[in-house]
Amino acid sequence: MWTGAAAAAATTTSMMAHCSTSSSLNPSNLFSHPTFRTKTLSIPRLCSLSSIRIPQSHCATNRSSLRRLPVVAGAVAVDSQASYTDEKEGKKLLLEVKDLTAVITESQQKILNGVNLTVYEGEVHAIMGKNGSGKSTFSKVLVGHPDYEVTGGTAIFKGQDLLEMDPEERSLSGIFMSFQSPVAIPGVSNADFLNMAYNARQRKLGLPELGPIEFFSHVYSKLDQVNMKMDFLNRNVNEGFSGGERKRNEILQLAVLGADLAILDEIDSGLDVDALQDVARAVNGLLTPNNSVLMITHYQRLLDFIKPAYIHIMENGRIVKTGDISLASFLEKEGYKGITAA
Repeated sequence: MWTGAAAAAATTTSMMAHCSTSSSLNPSNLFSHPTFRTKTLSIPRLCSLSSIRIPQSHCATNRSSLRRLPVVAGAVAVDSQASYTDEKEGKKLLLEVKDLTAVITESQQKILNGVNLTVYEGEVHAIMGKNGSGKSTFSKVLVGHPDYEVTGGTAIFKGQDLLEMDPEERSLSGIFMSFQSPVAIPGVSNADFLNMAYNARQRKLGLPELGPIEFFSHVYSKLDQVNMKMDFLNRNVNEGFSGGERKRNEILQLAVLGADLAILDEIDSGLDVDALQDVARAVNGLLTPNNSVLMITHYQRLLDFIKPAYIHIMENGRIVKTGDISLASFLEKEGYKGITAA
């Protein structure tokens, strides 16, 4: 769903996208709307999420705000169809990023300096690095955050040019992103939000939509996965939630909406050990041979619960080292100076 719905499809609350050209507000672009980047949006209680509308002036003017600067000559060209047919040990190539560069839209400060990353189906990857190394920026660029402009390189997702998609299209195609600090939405219940987002993804996939009663049966089975009680569905999205409850709610959205690629941006921040175990258990329960997870974290403790096959160290806007889980142990002992020296 979402930046992301980071999730409607799939990137979810969780970011899914920012604002579409229409002034209608829907779950697939709700959370990445600029309003939600710094504050909550006061929305009156309504019968249906579909009736929520926001002033056009609040939109980030979608495509124009998602500016992608002309890629410089020499950037790697990728044949989308050929890329998606690539396989490794029978697993399809899900995401291929080559020489990706990006700047902050307003200041034009360069943040990404040639990121390269390949993710196949069924893989768990973790990106680690010091503050300011570009980890979160990279995740936001992947979901189409309007605060950043792509200046070079390519990103192919399931054989399609990710950088040419609107944020909501990225979400509906199967990308989910969780927020570091999930926002609250007064007046919109979890049940209404999830139902609307779920149906948006169903439409995209050409599958039947679910009415409120049918959807309740679907979502009820997901609550145990994240150790949440049924009354969470009647509460407004993240309103009055503790930090742990908000993170659980993010993973509930992921469980309900599904995603081919879940980007978890510091999902462990602000969690005690019990809450972290609940979130990690839920994420592990959602892993299949066909979907993948890209985690961003500072700490090894998350990796003790969700075991990545690959760990990438990011520095100065690019991935400088890739290894297995032992790389995290080395980092814990030696710090980033040890990585740089190596």
